[in-house]
Amino acid sequence: MLDAKKIKQAMEYRELIDVLMSDKHFADIVLYQGNVINVLTREIYKADIAIKGNYILMVGDADKLIGPETIVVDVKGKYLSPGFIDSHMHFESSMLTVTEFSRLSIPSGTTTLVADPHEIGNALGPIGMKAMAEEASLVPNHVHLVVPALTPDCPGLETAGYDVTSKDMAEILNYPNVIGIGELQGFSNAKHVYRNTPEVITDLLASTVYARSIGKIVDGNAPELFGNELAAHIISTAGECSCHETTTKEECVEKLRQGVYVFMREGSTQRNMAECIRAVTEEGLDSRRCILATDDMVAEDLEKLGHMNEIVKRTIAEGVNPVEAIQMVTINPATYFGLKDRGILSPGNLADIAVISDLNEMKVEAVFLEGKLVASQGQLLIDLPKYTYPDNVKNSVKCKPLKEEDLKISASGNEATVRCIGLIPDQNLSESLELRVKTQQGAAMPDVKQDALEIVCVERYGRNGSIGKAFVKGFGLEQGAFAESVAHDTHNIMAVGTNLKDMVAAINHVIEIGGGIAVAKNGRIIEDLRLPVGGLITDELTGPEVSKKIATLENTVKEQLGCKVHAPFMHLSFLALSTSPKWKITDQGLIDVNNFEILPPVVE
Repeated sequence: MLDAKKIKQAMEYRELIDVLMSDKHFADIVLYQGNVINVLTREIYKADIAIKGNYILMVGDADKLIGPETIVVDVKGKYLSPGFIDSHMHFESSMLTVTEFSRLSIPSGTTTLVADPHEIGNALGPIGMKAMAEEASLVPNHVHLVVPALTPDCPGLETAGYDVTSKDMAEILNYPNVIGIGELQGFSNAKHVYRNTPEVITDLLASTVYARSIGKIVDGNAPELFGNELAAHIISTAGECSCHETTTKEECVEKLRQGVYVFMREGSTQRNMAECIRAVTEEGLDSRRCILATDDMVAEDLEKLGHMNEIVKRTIAEGVNPVEAIQMVTINPATYFGLKDRGILSPGNLADIAVISDLNEMKVEAVFLEGKLVASQGQLLIDLPKYTYPDNVKNSVKCKPLKEEDLKISASGNEATVRCIGLIPDQNLSESLELRVKTQQGAAMPDVKQDALEIVCVERYGRNGSIGKAFVKGFGLEQGAFAESVAHDTHNIMAVGTNLKDMVAAINHVIEIGGGIAVAKNGRIIEDLRLPVGGLITDELTGPEVSKKIATLENTVKEQLGCKVHAPFMHLSFLALSTSPKWKITDQGLIDVNNFEILPPVVE
């Protein structure tokens, strides 16, 4: 039986047919004599695009569809592309609401977002994910959610605010705007999950098979998996899947050959497209299952660089034909997600169109969303009311303030050999190092000269009060510390610093403000940002305001603390990602990801 939406669509389609077949009805808008990018045939040719209501009437010669009230837009010399799709992203990483992210991304040609709310899902469970889905229903662009089937990703190795399992799937997967299950990180480390927590696989299969049974998609997550392990991971998704954690050409080749849709990640700190695209440019593989995605973008990059247009530009610079690169943000993701009403410029599809003035530089001049001009010359032309989240997704930080004693790493003698995470810029991956540091009053101490800083992860939900401690190399801090309630994926409080006094000051300030970022020097807070929504997002600032505030925070960490790595807060947050090799830190301790075990921070 047809629902109200389908009946409405049938009536709208009848109106389209009347316009096309009679001489009494006309198009609302005609984009006249543009260079149409046909992602079906990989061609560019001159044609008109006629629009009626929300839909494309036809692509071709539209002269007969122009009536006295038709708006004719001369786009000679411009390129007309389907609106862009970001196939895998997290609003939480931008620290923006759905509304503010949309405000920044729509003018650059992005008309569809597929978001994975597993950050707020780890912090708050179904309550947080539903709250995000509700906001998604209010924005003018298309926002779909793919939800986690498991939180935390590594039970026993980390603590989340809520434990999502198959018991939650019927409720969450049938919620409005939810189209499937997000990245299946619970079976990323396939061999060790099978050996150590096989019950996780059983539970994941219950979720993924159920999702497929109701027509939902399931995203994969298979870093450095080949052969049997990759095959097992694909099967765990109960069918066709994606992977956005591919970092080498060899991985990309293997996954494409096995039917995986490779989401070539190119975000603010994780940039893997240039390596992955070599499977196409050097090995000549078919690119139909290659998709561009950002995963994690900061507000400043969205505001100053753009969104998917910027990623397409970088892909073209790697030697990919512009139309082929555009396929990776249009028809390819639309095919994967089953979004049959967009991704191509054809009759009956939604009139989501990006008008591009420079193809190689991907300069988006105007954006149409469901037939309406919503952005021009980089400026949003429609009003997006500010969105405020309900109180039930706030106040998620429930741990008690700490003392310096709580952060000490016990060690005997005058010196100690300590295990040290090696930060790799622009990657989720990390190194495993051992360094000699001095001890003081029975504790191993940070060594600024070696860039051996202390790193901690503090459980913030009031569930067990655990604190993971280790060392890290790569930030280059010379003094001070900073902390944040953003720590992928369980989002406990992370801190890194040159001394315990400043680390405690930063952590306690994050607790005091109910989640956010804090920078400390000489025992006092010198800069901060409140993130009240799940300790991850601000609904108090606009996108540009967040961009400016993060720039101020990063400049403070660089100028006053001496930090050497760009985007330090995002880099710190990913050092808690317990599904990505080699060493990471959670509230349970230093995690050897490859061997699925907790390591002591001091080598005995």
